Amino acid sequence: MHKYMELINELERSIEAGAYKEGVKLPSVRVMAERYGCNAGTVVRAMGELEKRHLIYSVPKSGYYVVVRGTQRELPKVQQLDFATFSPDPDVFPYLDFRHCINKAIDTYRNELFVYGTPKGLPSLIQVVRKQLTNYQVFAPDSRICITSGVQQALALLASMPLPNGGTSLLVEQPGYHLVNELVETLQLPVIGIRRTAKGIDLDELERLFRTGSIKLFYTIPRFHSPLGSSYTETEKKRIAELAARYGVYIVEDDYLADMETNGKSDPIYAYDTAGKVIYLKSYSKLIFPGLRVGVAVLPEALAEPFARRKRLSDIDSSMLSQAALEIYLKSGMYERHKQKLRASWSRRSRLLAEVLSRYAGPGGEHYRFEAASSPSTHTHILPNDKASIPGLIARLSKRSVLVEPVDKHYLSGFPKERIVKLTVSNVKEADIERGVAMIAEELGKRG
Repeated sequence: MHKYMELINELERSIEAGAYKEGVKLPSVRVMAERYGCNAGTVVRAMGELEKRHLIYSVPKSGYYVVVRGTQRELPKVQQLDFATFSPDPDVFPYLDFRHCINKAIDTYRNELFVYGTPKGLPSLIQVVRKQLTNYQVFAPDSRICITSGVQQALALLASMPLPNGGTSLLVEQPGYHLVNELVETLQLPVIGIRRTAKGIDLDELERLFRTGSIKLFYTIPRFHSPLGSSYTETEKKRIAELAARYGVYIVEDDYLADMETNGKSDPIYAYDTAGKVIYLKSYSKLIFPGLRVGVAVLPEALAEPFARRKRLSDIDSSMLSQAALEIYLKSGMYERHKQKLRASWSRRSRLLAEVLSRYAGPGGEHYRFEAASSPSTHTHILPNDKASIPGLIARLSKRSVLVEPVDKHYLSGFPKERIVKLTVSNVKEADIERGVAMIAEELGKRG
């Protein structure tokens, strides 16, 4: 990321945290350059961007000042702490950046926007995405990349289309992404569940199912699993890729939070695929905003054209305006800046949540059992003590304006459910995390 973008993120955070008060003059350009280890031109460029965002304003021959935002509305006396909802943080939503990109897209692609596009997506966006994917060790030609209307469309198409291996059943992790469970049960597709915990899955059981279960595809979230928050190790990812090659099973790898990875050495399963059996899915909605509805599918050669044909029958093409705006957003460097800002924010919250959960678990896990993930994830889970009623816990916490959820909807009907409560901090401020966890532990201590 460019230095001036890093400086913008740092100054935005300082202003939002109150380090630079409203109406107060900022340090001079020279002082800023010395403080942040950059040249004056970088500071001036960053200040210009902050002016466009109406966070600061300049006074000729005086300097830059923090904008006074007027009388802020009074917060409710009891503020809701939402540990249940996973969505982009409204406070870091790139409204001004993306509005600019949409306006620019309308001007740049005014001819393309008023006709049907191509089923596989805007060709210029595919080129940009292909280059970006190499940062995740995902290498593929444009011909094998397809833009979809969110990852959910890709999942629906893959689940229902026949695959060359002739398999009939879908294999899904339990618990797992709740919309996949709902999808296969609504379409009444043959499905098998395999148990996943914070420690991963039983790879011997996976091999047995691959060998005997007529498995068409295995759907998995390799890192920052929803709802558990855990990630596969390198050894597990290599073994899954090896088993897929040996038994001809396709792997659908939903890498929806790849951009939140802080370990530069962590690669997707796709990077270990030697047999063309891994289908790699990436979403932009979780980081920008859900209404964007743009996802990416990287397909094996044998599936690229059949998938594109089915997609054309599904929606003709994905939103050209969203695609064009996303292309500009990616090419301009705005996405990289936003990604770094969001990753830093979520990483701080995730580490704090893990630390606080470990501290409030009680002697010997009296209140709940908690196992911190190897990499910080915006969501995690706890296993309440056996005497605690989870519906009762949720009801009591709701009365105290703390929202948590069980993971029941993340299981297939009939699959044995575990007593798990999921927690996410994408919409909980750092200052509120310990207070919320303290109330969760207190209510679990009531054992009812």
